[in-house]
Amino acid sequence: MLRTGARLAALGLGLSVALSATALPLAHASPLPSEAPSKAPSKAPSKAPSKAPSEVLSKALAPSETLALPAARAPRPEKRIVRLGATQSMDSMNPFLAVRLISTSIHRWTYGYLTVADPKTLKPGPDLAESWKTSPDKLTWTFTIRSGATWSDGKPVTAGDAAWTLNKIMTDDAAKTANGPAVENFDTVTAPDDRTLVIRTKKPQASMLELPVPIMPKHVWEGVPDVGTFENETYPAVGSGPYIPVEHSKNNYVKLRANPSYWRGAPAIDELHVVFYENPEAANAGLRKGDVDWIGRLAPPQFEALAGDPNLVRWNTQGRRAGYLQLNPGAETADGEPIGDGHPALKDARVRRAIHHAIDKKTLVAQVQNGLAVPADGSIIPPMYREFFWRAEGDKAVTFDPAEAGRILDEAGYAKGADGIRTMPGGGRRLEMRFSIHTEDPVEDKLAQFLTGWLRDVGIQITTRRLDSNKFTEETGGTALYDIAISGWSVNPDPEEVLATHLCSRRPTASGEGGGTESFFCDDEFERLYQEQLAELDRPARVELIKRMQERLYTEAPVIALYYPNNLEGYRKDRIASITPIPEDKGILYGGSGYWPVYSLRAVQRAAPAEDSGNGVVLAVAAVAVVLAGTGILLFARRRRATADERE
Repeated sequence: MLRTGARLAALGLGLSVALSATALPLAHASPLPSEAPSKAPSKAPSKAPSKAPSEVLSKALAPSETLALPAARAPRPEKRIVRLGATQSMDSMNPFLAVRLISTSIHRWTYGYLTVADPKTLKPGPDLAESWKTSPDKLTWTFTIRSGATWSDGKPVTAGDAAWTLNKIMTDDAAKTANGPAVENFDTVTAPDDRTLVIRTKKPQASMLELPVPIMPKHVWEGVPDVGTFENETYPAVGSGPYIPVEHSKNNYVKLRANPSYWRGAPAIDELHVVFYENPEAANAGLRKGDVDWIGRLAPPQFEALAGDPNLVRWNTQGRRAGYLQLNPGAETADGEPIGDGHPALKDARVRRAIHHAIDKKTLVAQVQNGLAVPADGSIIPPMYREFFWRAEGDKAVTFDPAEAGRILDEAGYAKGADGIRTMPGGGRRLEMRFSIHTEDPVEDKLAQFLTGWLRDVGIQITTRRLDSNKFTEETGGTALYDIAISGWSVNPDPEEVLATHLCSRRPTASGEGGGTESFFCDDEFERLYQEQLAELDRPARVELIKRMQERLYTEAPVIALYYPNNLEGYRKDRIASITPIPEDKGILYGGSGYWPVYSLRAVQRAAPAEDSGNGVVLAVAAVAVVLAGTGILLFARRRRATADERE
């Protein structure tokens, strides 16, 4: 608690006046991780003093000289701030490069897109594009850019901004990192005038209305010499979304301020702070203590630990995420040059399928996810998206069967040694592999323990490598210095983007630029199906193609889906008055598609003290100073007013 009392000594008179105040509860009392606590205790809010000072003053003055104290000013609302805790830090403030969920979420809150998911149906709805039409041959899309939308620096949003953004991704390898596949089918992108955007595609593109590409301000970005090295850390940032980043401390926090010029109207809160925690336990403790108001993507143990607190709301709904293993299938660059140091046995799809048979997913759900997940009986698209979800059935289903895993490895020539560990055919390299997980993640640690035992039973030895988030991303998505790694992806209403992370083109170039691969998978059949679904505008036919893509991933096993975690969140109802999920019917809060939940935020309104809640006493003391000249009280009064200014 900040110090809230002060004592006034009337110099030379032996007059003492106690000035006491009690701090009102602060919505956000704790500083952000990099901020030091205020050195000035006077920054604590104070409430109007009791009548004791005026009684003391009246005794010090003659009755005719007693001063009337002005009435205290009415309380004013304090700044409305909501703090979101995240267990993942930004990989980049540059939207062309960022791929983490927290990064893409913040960018969705900062920049407008052509379209946005409808909060009720999740189907594409207007955003910066207020309308659109297609040509009869389905190759030309014409978007009408919203009239009146502006950048936060006051300049209008134009079709030229959108054309520049898309052309940049089309022509710059570094700019392809986050969303390159979204524009691979584009032939030309032009802006005939400020409100007209024309995209000409090589083939019909079914996902055109769900492009995951934030539109960037051309006048800010066209002068960037190298997008691949640009950090985009000049604040306040220039955006067109509901919030604008105004401060970022790497691995600590991002502060966003409500955009007063947002075309839908400014959000109802003043600031949104995203605070990064190293692990879920720390985030959970922060929520319970009140350091943050809301955390999402909770692991089951942390979610269950929130039970019983009357100030907390626990949010448990179906999730949009799949948790899975990624297996290094023989990583190569986009040009086909081998990179990384993955175990050569993992190039063999039979070994990958044997590993799949060795995993007991029901046990993982019960013991690692505490029952708050669904065992993955399909691929990487979760059952939340019922239209696109594919389930393996019959002979296609890979079940927990260590004997079958052993049979597959035996037939493929991977013989067991005296210690039970297998070697590659011909007495080659032992099947000793690394399992990469995130540092200080007890859920992943527990998963690693189960995986170690199960794979040991079938003749594969693994050792666990714990990496911080930055190193993990670098090794599993860029340099390919891994064998098996924990992974997962949050899927959009249209699943094309998550499927595109397994395209040959998503592998990095020889120079390390571009990329965005999730598995280093490169498969002709998968590529063919992807291109077919991209050009298929008949929705049922496209759905079937997407299901066949999932089946291909399932059988070739560059990734092995383990479970579909429930969406587990928690927030403080003494801080957050309301928040609307997406979809609105039992949907997701943090990490949902689009910006609706953070835009809908309403904070619990708290009364802050009046601008000068102690003015009555200060003015009275100042009056005494006038009558009792020569005292030191006037100097104190001036200091007192200065601290009131500091509270502003």
